Amino acid sequence: MFSDTLRAEVAAALADAERSRVAIAPLRQTWPEIDVVDAYEIQLINIRRRLARGVSVNGHKVGLSSKAMQEMMGVDEPDYGHLLSDMQVRSGVPVRVSDYCTPRVEVEVGFILGAALPTEGCTEDDVIDATEHVAPAIELIDSRIVDWDITIADTIADNASSAGYVLGDERVRPTDLDLRAIEARLLCNGDQVAEGRSDAVLGNPVTAVAWLANKVGSFGVTLEAGHVILPGSVHRAIDVHPGDDFEAVFDGLGSVRLTFTD
Repeated sequence: MFSDTLRAEVAAALADAERSRVAIAPLRQTWPEIDVVDAYEIQLINIRRRLARGVSVNGHKVGLSSKAMQEMMGVDEPDYGHLLSDMQVRSGVPVRVSDYCTPRVEVEVGFILGAALPTEGCTEDDVIDATEHVAPAIELIDSRIVDWDITIADTIADNASSAGYVLGDERVRPTDLDLRAIEARLLCNGDQVAEGRSDAVLGNPVTAVAWLANKVGSFGVTLEAGHVILPGSVHRAIDVHPGDDFEAVFDGLGSVRLTFTD
């Protein structure tokens, strides 16, 4: 059985990897008995550590929100991680690649809540009613596991591989566009490198937000007014290199930019 002592040991290894920017071996190699329950507890150990330093929870992200990714990981539902105040980056403010292990970017439709979501039985209608605006977003993901050699336990323990996020300036009410049919394109240094549509996220990103509300509600957590929810990427993750200037352009939802330096 995976003990609290072992969970603390894994959490410390991940925290050290994040600080040093030196990725570690897959958790399953060093701690082969780790499971999903352990992984969420390990994630929370590091989240609580960061909260104790004075950061706050800005929201949550959903990962593995496509059927293809779930099949690849051998799971039948998404996972989630936390978005903290020290993870928010600003459009137009360059981010240093050297601050991360192996960063990648994903394009997402961000949800900004105007009211708390129910902690059980949350429906898609509840999500629409509680969402004040949707916004263009880029999630900066990173793996503290070497070479992104991850299974479900690896990524959950590692805060669902989340490292940062940026929102564009545009704000649209969720009832003013079809949230299932938002086309998005990702440009890198002016060239298109990826594209996708919002229904790549469980058929509807609203479905992912409702899943998240019910999932975290089972742990006594509420998605609060003001929280940002990233429901999942509309395309495959794209590697980041120094000098890359990314722009995500959404039909009907504006754009958002994220630039990287050394």
